[in-house]
Amino acid sequence: MTVFPVRLVVVDDHALFRRGLIGLINDLPGFQVVGEAGNGREALQVIQQEKPDVVLLDVNMPEMDGIQTVDQIRRMNLPVRVLMLTISEEQDDLLSAIRLGADGYLLKNIEPEDLRKAILRVAEGDGALSPEVTGIVLRALAQQGEIKSQPLLSDRELEVLDCLAAGQTTSQIAAHLFISENTVKTHVRHILEKLEASNRTEAVSKGLQLGLIHKKDG
Repeated sequence: MTVFPVRLVVVDDHALFRRGLIGLINDLPGFQVVGEAGNGREALQVIQQEKPDVVLLDVNMPEMDGIQTVDQIRRMNLPVRVLMLTISEEQDDLLSAIRLGADGYLLKNIEPEDLRKAILRVAEGDGALSPEVTGIVLRALAQQGEIKSQPLLSDRELEVLDCLAAGQTTSQIAAHLFISENTVKTHVRHILEKLEASNRTEAVSKGLQLGLIHKKDG
């Protein structure tokens, strides 16, 4: 269960954008920005000091970029959810961030209300991807087939994986499949283990690569 206010650190090397984003977030009920940084090195210090729930992290920054920062956050076992917020639509940036443990990847053209929902979802343990990002992943899959063999997921686990790819939260999946939230969490845990994924976002990425996800048209 999410504890309010959700505490955030905003990391972006463009001070004007960073301050504007902080003002926007602080105006939203249930959110509090507790720190900011202009690069990854500063971010690691602020995260350790302030212990936020979520860090909003740009990709392209001086000294230590966002991809390197995600890697360090996970290596240091810092208990924070990582949501990339960037202009970068580069496949390498997206896939590297997810593989290294980012919980979501959003583009900066996102609407404020969609950003609010994404932060909440990530704070609750779910993943978040911009719609354009899903398309990037699919295009990447057409160019590279890198996972060796398909892990055996049960029919129910495949249904849960489809729901994750559709952006559903734990409670929404439970209602959709008529099962309890604890059962959903158990299925998600099994999916992560079988796909060797560190979080739900990476599980969706790998599921797409393996052709396990049935994308609905429209």
